[in-house]
Amino acid sequence: MAFATLLILTGTLGVPAHAAPAPAAGPAVEESVSRQVRAKLRLEKTHPVKVSVRRGDSDSGAFGTAVVPGGTELPQGWLFLYSDGRTALEGDPDFAKLATKVPSLSDDEKRVFTSRSAPDYRTGMRLPFALGQSWYLTGGPHTMAGGPRSSIDLAGGDGRVLAARGGLAYTMCNSGKGWLRVVHDNGFSTDYYHLEGNIAADGKALAEGDFLGNIGNDVSCGGRSSGKHVHFALRRDGAYTPIDHYAFGKWVIRASGSDYDGYALHGSTRRDAGQTIQNHGVLGPRQGIVDTDGGTALNRRSGPGTSNPVAGTVADGETVDIVCSAPGTEHAGRDGYRSSMWDKLADGTWVSDVYLWTGTGEPVAGYC
Repeated sequence: MAFATLLILTGTLGVPAHAAPAPAAGPAVEESVSRQVRAKLRLEKTHPVKVSVRRGDSDSGAFGTAVVPGGTELPQGWLFLYSDGRTALEGDPDFAKLATKVPSLSDDEKRVFTSRSAPDYRTGMRLPFALGQSWYLTGGPHTMAGGPRSSIDLAGGDGRVLAARGGLAYTMCNSGKGWLRVVHDNGFSTDYYHLEGNIAADGKALAEGDFLGNIGNDVSCGGRSSGKHVHFALRRDGAYTPIDHYAFGKWVIRASGSDYDGYALHGSTRRDAGQTIQNHGVLGPRQGIVDTDGGTALNRRSGPGTSNPVAGTVADGETVDIVCSAPGTEHAGRDGYRSSMWDKLADGTWVSDVYLWTGTGEPVAGYC
């Protein structure tokens, strides 16, 4: 078995490249996993669950995927771990514990499977297509298969779907088609569904921007598709999470109305479902997007507060680098957010934090 060694930078991870699924691991694993899935979803005992054991067996511990096919609805699916007669699905309290007990997992898998997200809206992700391209936001926030509005639909450009962040990729459907999940190193995962010509993956190490597949209409695990697109979904700590207020490619996704309604904001620039959004790349952990909630330029001052002289301006939608933060004059920004925190920029000037989108109301670079 060949091993790929990659430097862990900007979310890129190295794991063994596992080729084919493991031989049948016996009925114990499948029965245990199916029972866990049915209990989680409160399904009848006879409801079908597609269990695919990728590695290991009932004796040494096993790892794989479990999918409830969706029919005309979108499917639901999990990575699972099995050890000593116990099964844990992603998001279960025991999932991280069992990750240390299954020998077929790589060190990087154990690391990402036990990672937890920070309590804010920063993802460190781009949009899942080429930098600089503009794709249509064909569907605003909607569900994967019930639950929170975790997903958006995207189409256009060259049709090539790329990893929003580095991580470990897994093919979810037993068909090998259509659906990939990338588990990142920061507690988040991203799903990509309806793909055509997608890569085969069982813990494959990916860097940000690596090719996953092409937009398509695949519904081999369930669902419907009337036009080629990618269904892009966000998972946090092993479960789907509302995508509202999270940023990708420096666009903040916002939900409104019902399923498929919503829009994206880049500063004060708004694009509704049906319009295009350009991929501006990843917002760094110590960066902010200028959002004046109206499009006017933002005054930069020589100190943290309006009593200090104006030292220039910065355009709405621009990305700024933040050095540190300090208290100053209180202001109110978008959605009524109020704060007296000011941020010192890399050029030595200051701006009110309420006019920057950073994904958190806390200092992103510490206090000055």
